Amino acid sequence: MSSEQLAVLKTLLRERGKPENPTVPEMRARIAEVGERFPAPAEAEVSPVTVAGRYAEWVAAPGCLPDRAVLYLHGGGYVIGSCDSHRNLAYNLAAASKAKVLLLDYRLAPEHPFPAAVHDAVGAYCWLLDEGFEPGRLAIGGDSAGGGLTVAALVALRYRGQPMPAAGLCLSPWVDMEGVGASMTAKEAEDPTLDHEALLWFSERYLAGADPRAPLAAPIYADLAGLPPLLVQVGTAEVLLDDSLRLAERARAAGVDVSLDVAHDMMHVWHLFEPVLDEAGEAIARAGAFLRGRMR
Repeated sequence: MSSEQLAVLKTLLRERGKPENPTVPEMRARIAEVGERFPAPAEAEVSPVTVAGRYAEWVAAPGCLPDRAVLYLHGGGYVIGSCDSHRNLAYNLAAASKAKVLLLDYRLAPEHPFPAAVHDAVGAYCWLLDEGFEPGRLAIGGDSAGGGLTVAALVALRYRGQPMPAAGLCLSPWVDMEGVGASMTAKEAEDPTLDHEALLWFSERYLAGADPRAPLAAPIYADLAGLPPLLVQVGTAEVLLDDSLRLAERARAAGVDVSLDVAHDMMHVWHLFEPVLDEAGEAIARAGAFLRGRMR
């Protein structure tokens, strides 16, 4: 571990602070800064495409296999985030997995609350099938809310009788809308990127009065049987640590093949900081190896 890199990054993130009584535009502007600070490299191949009525981008790296694809669902509490904020992460995942990444601009709350994001994710996967991709050479992945949305989309696809992809990838997934779990308070001082108050702020806007335990909103309460192999990556310094641990436990109990990858001292979605944090690149490399081993 590069302790110096991590210490510098955590200091910068804490000094950034957070706005009091934040508005949705303020929060969207803050995550947009991530994409500005960490843009995709010049060698990234980025092609806009309309997918089931939504804007999306194909993001590819040199050496990507044309018949393999990862549908990627960005994080941001279902309220913020975009292709711009996550293009570099999508590129790094494409390079590591040797698969093209379809980065989806799914609808966001509060303008489009639950279940709009689930519908868009399912629609994008079905679009990939219609485009001729074989299910065994597809995967769905995402970070934070996108990690929870990955599980929700897989459950929804199973409900519909659609063929499962080869794998699911959950990076620091958010799967519980009520914000329970000991790590919510025990890890709050350690995680400079997310806190309990922010999670409830996102949840209120996404749910818009819906049941916080609805299985497709909080997939920790879903029947997870029949899902494809999952890789869950989480850091020990995350307020969402318990979300990942409980997700892995429930999925295993349902008979799902789950790989739980717990990274020491890492904060929420540390993968975004790959240019300045060695552990980010290492985690993405492990995720890529997992996907390559299943999309055959």
